[in-house]
Amino acid sequence: MGKPTGFLEYSRKTGKTVDPKARIKNYNEFHLPLSEKEQKCQGARCMDCGVPFCQSGVILKGMVSGCPLNNLIPEWNELVYTGTWQQAYNRLKKTNSFPEFTARVCPAPCEAACTCGLNGDPVSIKENELAIIERAYESGIAGPVPPKIRTGKKVAVIGSGPAGLAAADQLNKRGHSVTVLEREDRTGGLLMYGIPNMKLEKHVIERKVEIMKQEGVTFLTGADVGKNQKAKDLLKEFDRIILACGASNPRDLKVPGRDAEGIYFAVDFLKSTTKSLLNSNLQDQGYLSSKGKHVIVIGGGDTGNDCVGTAIRHGCASVIQVEMMPKLPDKRTPDNRWPQWPKVLKTDYGQEESIVVFGKDPRVYQTTVKEFIKDKSGKVVKAVLMGLEPKKDEKTGRLSMEPIAGSEKEVPADMVLIAAGFLGAQNYVADAFGVKLNGRSNVETENGKYKTNVDKVFAAGDMRRGQSLVVWAIREGREVAREVDISLMGYSNLA
Repeated sequence: MGKPTGFLEYSRKTGKTVDPKARIKNYNEFHLPLSEKEQKCQGARCMDCGVPFCQSGVILKGMVSGCPLNNLIPEWNELVYTGTWQQAYNRLKKTNSFPEFTARVCPAPCEAACTCGLNGDPVSIKENELAIIERAYESGIAGPVPPKIRTGKKVAVIGSGPAGLAAADQLNKRGHSVTVLEREDRTGGLLMYGIPNMKLEKHVIERKVEIMKQEGVTFLTGADVGKNQKAKDLLKEFDRIILACGASNPRDLKVPGRDAEGIYFAVDFLKSTTKSLLNSNLQDQGYLSSKGKHVIVIGGGDTGNDCVGTAIRHGCASVIQVEMMPKLPDKRTPDNRWPQWPKVLKTDYGQEESIVVFGKDPRVYQTTVKEFIKDKSGKVVKAVLMGLEPKKDEKTGRLSMEPIAGSEKEVPADMVLIAAGFLGAQNYVADAFGVKLNGRSNVETENGKYKTNVDKVFAAGDMRRGQSLVVWAIREGREVAREVDISLMGYSNLA
């Protein structure tokens, strides 16, 4: 423990954010770091408790508690306090391939499980993580470290999201020759085109990919396996294949008027903005613009929030975020005790910006869309919203949201963004290799394993487990790398 009384002496503190009125004028990250002195105080708040739930990564009542990567959080918190930054980086990298990503986009189940949070505020773990990795880059210790010996084995990784990148990084460190195939024009998968620039600026991804290239990983973009790349050719060329293509089938709505022009999946909306931003700073007009439009976002999760923030930056006339479930409480309820994930209301950056710009939270709870109304040209102009109420099934005890008769109301809608989650892997990649899918349309593997029904072919990340967090994808990428390594070498020294 760096400072035994630190949690008593110092209060939780995180870096300030740029004022919403200023930050909506651009697409830059808007979190400002703490000073080194303040950061050390935050490291000192770690209690080094007897059972560090922060690094447990266990499932409690169906929700993760603690870090799925089992990061050695108390250790590097102490090293932050003592200013031993290189050792802190070494301990952080021992379990996390990409702290520069997780420190920005992870919802921090580690902090939700922090023992300090049982009676007070948790340690600002994400803030400490970001300080460690960015200082490592600034000081030059996060540079390329190519393997000294090559094994002669070749592995292809299909997909360059967090799972694919983690697998490639680990297998390359082991000495295998790794080629990453990405169907898009840029490397990064979900990180590049699924997460807006405001949360993760793309130079952060490009910086890490460049290091991986210098370490010997080969990246091929525009390589769409099952279309312009044949699976049979890859099976001949490589000793092992890892499928890490994500869960890329967006969940749709089946309501009258769904075929109207102006209704898009959130992923297409966000991707078009990021691609245009990177290509021309939005000057090419090659994106789905919400400028001057009344926008309805369907889905109350992180992606829905990202759509709200992006639409506001476009200059939308209004924005509503439709949420089927009831509004969460401000504090934990008795049946949601620490260290479970706290089911409490969170107001994210997009909602904060809506409150400032439009004077209200964009979220409308216990509501769904009954119908979309088109004009004569087929464009969406209105949406009919309908209220929902929770009802419990007497036989199963399950809660469902049922329509409230007579609750319909019309609202203007020039653009509708569907952010209702994803259902599973796209079939054409799985079909190209002949791998089986389970009932949830994810690639089927033995429980706790990554090998598919096809010889030499493995799967990891959202493509195997379904839509999840970046931190879970990194864990799966590291674990599939170890399993592949064992299959190639008979043993593995990968953590």
